[in-house]
Amino acid sequence: MTGADDRSRVGRRTFVAGAGAAALWGFGSGTTAEAAEPAEAAEPVEAAEPVEAATAGAGGIVEGNLPDFYPALKDELHFPLAWGTSPVRDFRTWRRTARAKVEECLLTGDDDTPYAPEYGDRAEADGYTRELVTFALTRYGRVRGALLTPHGTGPFPAVLLLHDHGAKFDIGKEKLVRPWYDGEERLPSAQAWADRYFSGRFVGDELARRGYAVLAVDALGWGDRGPIAYDQQQALASNLYNLGSSPAGLMALEDVRAAGFLAGLDRVDRRRVAAVGFSMGAYRAWQTAALTDAVAAAASVCWMTGLKEMMVPGNNTLRGQSAFWMLHPGLARHLDIPDVASIAAPRPMLFFNGGQDTLFTAEGVETAYTKLRAVWRARHAGDRLHTRTWPDLGHVFVDRMQDEVFAWLDAVL
Repeated sequence: MTGADDRSRVGRRTFVAGAGAAALWGFGSGTTAEAAEPAEAAEPVEAAEPVEAATAGAGGIVEGNLPDFYPALKDELHFPLAWGTSPVRDFRTWRRTARAKVEECLLTGDDDTPYAPEYGDRAEADGYTRELVTFALTRYGRVRGALLTPHGTGPFPAVLLLHDHGAKFDIGKEKLVRPWYDGEERLPSAQAWADRYFSGRFVGDELARRGYAVLAVDALGWGDRGPIAYDQQQALASNLYNLGSSPAGLMALEDVRAAGFLAGLDRVDRRRVAAVGFSMGAYRAWQTAALTDAVAAAASVCWMTGLKEMMVPGNNTLRGQSAFWMLHPGLARHLDIPDVASIAAPRPMLFFNGGQDTLFTAEGVETAYTKLRAVWRARHAGDRLHTRTWPDLGHVFVDRMQDEVFAWLDAVL
């Protein structure tokens, strides 16, 4: 979708009031074992031809929209707050210090707005109940979520299920929970997405059938809270920065709030709440675990890498647009990506990546896994960290990966 007509669609059908309606985020999800191109690349944005610098160090632009001095910028990133590098040697003190630095870079501030939930459309399914719940996700407005509850006597273990980006904005929570509401108008789109990335399954419904309460909410810009067009993301991000906010920070705040809401439900065992996500949702899952103790475990499928290894010519991040939603201004001067995830140690964490995933270099994945393993081992909790690369798979969360995640959740919650 392009042009003025698309710009006029921003915020249509929104359930959000106030300034928060201007934000969105995401990372392109896409490469399957069968398809070589990521979904985000299906609707590419035309980019200006790279301008080669006349002489070395002339301050020009080289391939991938990089300044020609980008190697020097990377060399300046030493991640001095990382565990093992930081002068802080007490792990609990380090966790507090590192988390505080991340929170500072979110540019959001605290939010203790009462959730005040209202329950809506309800339907019975095979072994669980579906219902809509609208609650104050942040101080900026109320958002509609899908809540699944197993039949039986609770309290139940629970999963905060976080959707991907994929450059597909008409559905959000429906990528993971089968829509039964609104006349199922989104079902065809949702089923096509499930067929492409999840072996035809709706991951949330699978979890509910296995005895987990599940909450899924649209990120700003998706589903009820959009849709946005791919090439509008940069403008929305810059507007948020001009308003003193951050798209990635708003995403983090919302996910932390959603985790708190889920953990506080009477039907949920607050000691057994996990965050689970694919692609952008994977990033959101480990980030949520790092930022709130309401999450006891996290499973992240297809989003983990070292930052320096991601910032290389040809990488998807260099296209901009979706990259804004993983960008906390200034944080890279203190912590690498796996350093942030390590704030969650020694809680159980799972990381999967596909060996054929073109969105992340093999070097970047291994750099991140090595850093993560070192932290968990330092906490005498190496057995609580599960990292795996699936050599024959791309950017997907197919049934055999799901089954391993489900078994892992059963074991750690």
